[in-house]
Amino acid sequence: METATFAGGCFWCTEAVFNDVIGVEKVESGYTGGHLADPTYKQVCGGDTGHAEAIRLTYDPGVVSYEDLLEIFFTTHDPTTLNRQGNDVGTQYRSAIFPHDDAQRAAAEAAIARGAGGWPNPIVTTIEPLADWYPAEDYHQEYWGGEGQRNPYCLAVIPPKLQKLRKSFAARSKAATVA
Repeated sequence: METATFAGGCFWCTEAVFNDVIGVEKVESGYTGGHLADPTYKQVCGGDTGHAEAIRLTYDPGVVSYEDLLEIFFTTHDPTTLNRQGNDVGTQYRSAIFPHDDAQRAAAEAAIARGAGGWPNPIVTTIEPLADWYPAEDYHQEYWGGEGQRNPYCLAVIPPKLQKLRKSFAARSKAATVA
């Protein structure tokens, strides 16, 4: 098993996407990339901690490659808006990759270079040093599978991301392979 860490805006949204990817064993929402130890959701949302809402996922590289995860990451969020995803605005919602080793860093650089021509605006996704990881509070974990189904924001934002995953990566989607 290997680990990947991505920030693509709201962690509820990216968690929902990667929970549906075959080969991803676990997705944890949390905070990374900032300067405050043990931040709370309220502190991170305030925008002063330097942390990003992020996900840390454990995956089986024999089933899904890091390169595939990067492709899914870039396809299911907008990597061209600086410090923003939809209505979420601030550095805590930045698009960032936190490589766990040199191979992941090289793959992230290559993915950004490959994707540069496919977007109407430049990709602003940053590649940042792996930093301390702080799991989000329990109520944020597996959010889409519970409370998120009743949250109007999630109901507006997550289904289109899942549809994009299931359309573009049908062979990689747990739900698409069952349907």
